[in-house]
Amino acid sequence: MHTAAAILPAFLLEVAFYLVLGWESVRIRVENLLPPPLFAAILAASALAPYCVYTVALGRFQWIAFWSLAALVLVACFWYVVLPHIAALDVLFIALMALVYLVKFFTRVYPNPLLHVHLEILGHLMWIRVGAFALLSIRQVKGVGFGFVPSRKDWSIGLLYYVFFLPVGAVLIGAIHFAHYRLPPMAWWQLSLVAAGTFLGILWVTALGEEFVFRGLLQQWFSSWLSSDAAGIICASVLFGFAHLFHMFPNWKFAVVAGIAGLFYGAAFRQAKSIRASMVTHALVVTTWRVLFS
Repeated sequence: MHTAAAILPAFLLEVAFYLVLGWESVRIRVENLLPPPLFAAILAASALAPYCVYTVALGRFQWIAFWSLAALVLVACFWYVVLPHIAALDVLFIALMALVYLVKFFTRVYPNPLLHVHLEILGHLMWIRVGAFALLSIRQVKGVGFGFVPSRKDWSIGLLYYVFFLPVGAVLIGAIHFAHYRLPPMAWWQLSLVAAGTFLGILWVTALGEEFVFRGLLQQWFSSWLSSDAAGIICASVLFGFAHLFHMFPNWKFAVVAGIAGLFYGAAFRQAKSIRASMVTHALVVTTWRVLFS
């Protein structure tokens, strides 16, 4: 009970900050009120607050971990305050954001008080939030369509490309033996609840972060650099697949499936001009895989 009481305030604090990110009108109002250096300073403080709340309450606070986290957060928050807004530095910023995940930095920094409680999720949420705020509010990237709630158009386009992917995905996973169909041994209403919970979790965390980077940023940049929407979709999808290679490296089957699925996510983004459409496709695909396949 003491552990839960210490962890809950940290999660509620992070969720509150995370919600501001996806609430476009509030986010824009805040960024218009604050000059970039002050905005970056407040963002950095908000990034460190949940970590301090739960580690102090549990008696697990460590100065070395704190200063490591603080240094990383300050670099991310002030990147676009200090450095010029140019393409080369945009790519380096994305590389930094990805590298932190690849080296499992948050797993080492965020202590887990219980065996099956993985509090590095606080770090993952924070890192998505910091990167998105830096790019949206300080760098002022456009054309992303960032947000938590898909419009009717986003839902229809996202669902359409999910349907398009299904036969391709079915043939692909069978051909490379990526997964096997299994219906979980539970009542239909239990399965529905599991599927709904999985979908929302993927939509608002995994798909939000990945679609923002790979479709909202990289696909747009490649399309502009190569003067081709098709080339932008292909390049972003190849990188998306490559990123999944490191899930239990070298997971080439996951990389292939993710890369092919990325083509459909990219097409949804291009048609809707919003990552909320590709988030829907992405979340439906992953939910189908996690609920019905093993």
